[in-house]
Amino acid sequence: MIVIACPGQGSQTPGFLNPWLVDDESRTLLERYSEASEVDLVRHGTISDAETIRDTALAQPLIVAASLLALRALRAAAPEAVFGGIAGHSVGEAAAAAGAGILSEDDALRFVRARALLMAEAAAAAPTGMSAVLGGDPDAVIAHVESFGLEPANFNGGGQIVVGGALDALARLAENPLRGTRVVPLQVAGAFHSHYMQPARDGLETAAKDFTANDPTLRVWSNRDGSIVDSGAHFVELMVGQVASPVRWDLCMASFADAGITGLIELTPGGALTGLAKRGLKGVPAVAIKTPEDISAAVELLTAQTAESEA
Repeated sequence: MIVIACPGQGSQTPGFLNPWLVDDESRTLLERYSEASEVDLVRHGTISDAETIRDTALAQPLIVAASLLALRALRAAAPEAVFGGIAGHSVGEAAAAAGAGILSEDDALRFVRARALLMAEAAAAAPTGMSAVLGGDPDAVIAHVESFGLEPANFNGGGQIVVGGALDALARLAENPLRGTRVVPLQVAGAFHSHYMQPARDGLETAAKDFTANDPTLRVWSNRDGSIVDSGAHFVELMVGQVASPVRWDLCMASFADAGITGLIELTPGGALTGLAKRGLKGVPAVAIKTPEDISAAVELLTAQTAESEA
């Protein structure tokens, strides 16, 4: 069973869409995505610098659009392949919603645009950020970061917990890490998936009423608790709540394992989730699609697994 994984914020890098836009069809598609998201994705995906695309209002539509481009290319290259399911990390859930047929591509990008603007507004209200804590016992890590007034935001599995909160508290944590752990500041604009995002969650709940959600045509897992969601409307509700609550990617990976995962393909901009899979899903082959050249490796994994399932 092959699972498609859609990455979250922080995975974007300057010029990462350049290889995709060599193809005229992909450029036309990205221009359509730009119209839906009200963001010039062509410009920001090719020539904007790192500080510019760090902006939440730009980063989130960029990441989701890139994943949708890669998913279209993958499906076109392997039309007979069998996908076992799809899941997204944080904002990647919007790409997963489109991939599972819950939202149209255009609506997924409109949803992300609303999400990004609301989260950027909430982040601007106080100087906050996020850091990854690598290593350590999870319970001990949580107790330690909470002593600084910080909150666990992403349980990424593989010995990684991302925490969020006030910048001065994050600085104190970096100076006083729990023994046996390492603290890595992240290039994000606020304390996402924490109580600081409650205003964004409330605003997104209102905005989400404008979207029509269909029940999924492909198995889809939720960041809330790693569960499979059968109702499209409920999945959208969970995406709204996710803005101000922790991302449980660790539980998603556990659910993949319980379902019998035999391979993982991470969409563009790939790398982060395949890295987590190497530690949290040991022995499971994983392919990260960073450029169109990586599609062939993904197709090879897909077709090999499809052949085995039909044997």
